[in-house]
Amino acid sequence: MAASHPTHRPDALTVEVVELIGEAVARYHAEYEEAAAEHALTGAQARLLRLLSLEPLPMRRLARKLRCEPSNVTGIVDRLEARGLVERRPDPGDRRVKVAAATEEGLRVARSLRESLHFARAPLAGLSVEERRVLRDSLRRMLGAGGDED
Repeated sequence: MAASHPTHRPDALTVEVVELIGEAVARYHAEYEEAAAEHALTGAQARLLRLLSLEPLPMRRLARKLRCEPSNVTGIVDRLEARGLVERRPDPGDRRVKVAAATEEGLRVARSLRESLHFARAPLAGLSVEERRVLRDSLRRMLGAGGDED
């Protein structure tokens, strides 16, 4: 049986918040795609490289985080590996499993990508540290309800 959803219409504030979140996400993605293109990367390649700059990950976990099929991740890793940005290594916890890891050059490119994203800097600069904390904590609570547990 499907979960029941309230049938009442959302209030005007909720509608406005949803629209603003959508606008922020669209602006972020547009700038991310532009930054990726400056490094001759697709958006998907840049997102995968960003994840691997944090920690090496097995293909299945990468696929879950990127919300795509493992076969797609394999192709993206293949292309990044051919460019020397990613390498496959045995998982230290289970040598039968391979993890993808950013190379030194991959870490450099991921850092450059992060630094070239101006979207967050300008809008967030107008908020105080406390306002940014409240925003961060509110987003964490929202995402905790239906976000990726990895």
